[in-house]
Amino acid sequence: MDTITENNTTNQLLKSDFYFDLPEELIAQDPLEERSSSRLLVLNKETGAVEHHVFKEITEYLNPGDCLVLNNTKVIPARLLGEREGTGAHVEVLLLKRREGDVWETLVKPGKKCKPGTRLTFGDGLLKAEVLETVEEGNRLIHFEYEGIFEEVLDKLGEMPLPPYITHKLQDKNRYQTVYAKYEGSAAAPTAGLHFTKELLKKIEEKGIEIAYVTLHVGLGTFRPVKEENLLNHHMHSEYYQVSEEAAEKINRTKQNGGRIICVGTTSCRTVESAADENGIIHAGCDNTEIFIYPGYKFKILDALITNFHLPESTLVMLVSALAGRERVLAAYEEAICEKYRFFSFGDAMFIH
Repeated sequence: MDTITENNTTNQLLKSDFYFDLPEELIAQDPLEERSSSRLLVLNKETGAVEHHVFKEITEYLNPGDCLVLNNTKVIPARLLGEREGTGAHVEVLLLKRREGDVWETLVKPGKKCKPGTRLTFGDGLLKAEVLETVEEGNRLIHFEYEGIFEEVLDKLGEMPLPPYITHKLQDKNRYQTVYAKYEGSAAAPTAGLHFTKELLKKIEEKGIEIAYVTLHVGLGTFRPVKEENLLNHHMHSEYYQVSEEAAEKINRTKQNGGRIICVGTTSCRTVESAADENGIIHAGCDNTEIFIYPGYKFKILDALITNFHLPESTLVMLVSALAGRERVLAAYEEAICEKYRFFSFGDAMFIH
């Protein structure tokens, strides 16, 4: 395990410590036909030992009395293509966060042309908008105008906001949703959950494993590169999360009974770690979290993690390194590259236990 701690300034944690060379052809552009047929690399966090499986074999690693934590957020078709009123010039708006009512914080391209007061139109006027103000990081607050229900208009006009490294057009919107997606609000999918089918989840429950659902609405900050070389200077984006009484009770009971908490995805991990107190007890409620997990972090709730393969130098690969140690993670990634695993959102999975 890495010896770097949060307060260790003599052995500074640098962004470049998490670099690895990834061949572009290993970036998965399309989801597999069968969700659970993706590959699964199993990493032992204590020994660094690696095994290769198919995802549906994950059941072999889950024990009765364990608790699987899933993020049931639902991705909204948050990418809107429209034009500026008067000029007809093309504009792209990405919905990031609903501020209140019909006012959303958005990412606009090209931003320079969309000053406060600029009017926008989408879908031949089915949806109209006005730029209200520019906020932090150049994002725009936009007020939308429409008739009917906003979600229905959005479903008609919006596209799934796929990450920038996916260049293929998604044929089926549902393939960028988990089968258990429930509460709308994400600008990106919690992609580790894309490997599960309803049949697989049923099999897991039948084996005596609890399933707890939490909600964290994933922001596009997930894809924002770390700019600071010294990680202590990096500021995490804020994301809204909610933990129900039922989920908190299941997680706490599992801990008390000596079972493992296995988070599906870094978003579930960040949710439970944000909602936990210093004694390792999780509390129901909702809040915004800016938690940044990197080597030296002491996990309060999570014991094991199901996750995808992440971008070099990303906060996600840092989180995974906090669990299994940077050197072990990078060695496992190296093996995955040699074995031609598929990377990122539509790629293969990893189980760290």
